[in-house]
Amino acid sequence: MADQSWMDDLRLAHVLADQADAITMSRFKATDLQVTSKPDLTPVTDADTAVEDAIRTSLSRTRPRDAVHGEERADSGWGPRRWVIDPIDGTANYVRGVPVWATLIALMEGDDVVVGVVSAPALSRRWWASKGAGAFTGRSLLQGSRCRVSRVGEIEDASLSYASLDGWVDSGRGQQFVDLLRECWRTRAFGDFWSYMLLAEGAVDLATEPELALHDMAAISVVVTEAGGQFTNLDGIPGVKGPGAIATNGLLHHEVVSRLAAGA
Repeated sequence: MADQSWMDDLRLAHVLADQADAITMSRFKATDLQVTSKPDLTPVTDADTAVEDAIRTSLSRTRPRDAVHGEERADSGWGPRRWVIDPIDGTANYVRGVPVWATLIALMEGDDVVVGVVSAPALSRRWWASKGAGAFTGRSLLQGSRCRVSRVGEIEDASLSYASLDGWVDSGRGQQFVDLLRECWRTRAFGDFWSYMLLAEGAVDLATEPELALHDMAAISVVVTEAGGQFTNLDGIPGVKGPGAIATNGLLHHEVVSRLAAGA
């Protein structure tokens, strides 16, 4: 049984996602969308900051004792309970009018992610999970179907999703990744949150990226694990501390970690 407090937090996360969806959809494909570059040259829009500000305002009223970590604003609060927000995961898609982007909302207790919601309104899709209660997808908390990972057990039968090749080259594991690509049955660069939600649904069998931040990983990690998969860093250590992430259906995990190992 999931802790009731987590279920209350999951309900709140859905309310926060509803607020985010209203903002992001109102600005999606807007002719006056404001886009700037952050110091790392990644784009940020006025929708990104508006969503994070709205979620932070709501949390300050409903969970005033909780800490908040977001992509666009400085951390606030302290303590074992921490909300982790990525206002728009897939901002480059958002800017170009590609509908594959989502708001990621998670709650951590200590180092454990206990609640996660991934909301992709332009796809009319949402995924969510709370620790010990399973992962689901649907339009709302009351209208969801269970997510389960695939049962593919061999690399040569597996479908792999990734984001790009450049990061793998920079990580020093470029050759290992290319070798893995060649061994898989099918590879597609779905990218961002989409790779991991397809994994949770059993549509792909493994997804991996070499460079991810906490706000990229928190919400997707609990959806993957509650769907029956595994989520670790590149060295096979469970959790969301990085470097990077490897997510699989579980059956493939040891083999994928081994093949992507530094110096392999």
